[in-house]
Amino acid sequence: MTILIEKETDEEIGFDYEETLKNVVLKSIEIENCPYECEVNITFTDNIGICRLNRDFRKIDNPTDVLSFPMADYNPPANFSILDSDEATAQYFNPESGELLLGDIVISIERAKKQANEYGHSLKREICFLTAHSMLHLMGYDHITDRDREAMESKQDEILNALGITRD
Repeated sequence: MTILIEKETDEEIGFDYEETLKNVVLKSIEIENCPYECEVNITFTDNIGICRLNRDFRKIDNPTDVLSFPMADYNPPANFSILDSDEATAQYFNPESGELLLGDIVISIERAKKQANEYGHSLKREICFLTAHSMLHLMGYDHITDRDREAMESKQDEILNALGITRD
């Protein structure tokens, strides 16, 4: 398992985020029964950085809390059988490590701090929530319909509760 974490902001985070997010990533993969070793990239940025990405990739010129950039399109979500071909291996797996390239997660620490304050819980809980949410996006989940949103919320709760990460 490779989890690359990059911090592009001077914002203080205030907890051992590397170990904590590793646990969130691993639990997400475990709950979704991913049969592969995976690679995930997580970048912490500020509102300016995430606004630029949001504008460039989604044509929305506003900051957001988290962006997810999945490598594969899973239909249905977490259907890893789509990766069982030589073509998929060449496209979705790191040729050096053999790990499945799940994708990239970008989190605005500024926005996460604001939301943690608004929701009355810790920054740790907010960043873990955003990571779990984004991990589900990397595995094909979305929240466009109410049914999909409810399924995602249930999975997010399952991941965080399994790790004892609650609203404190």
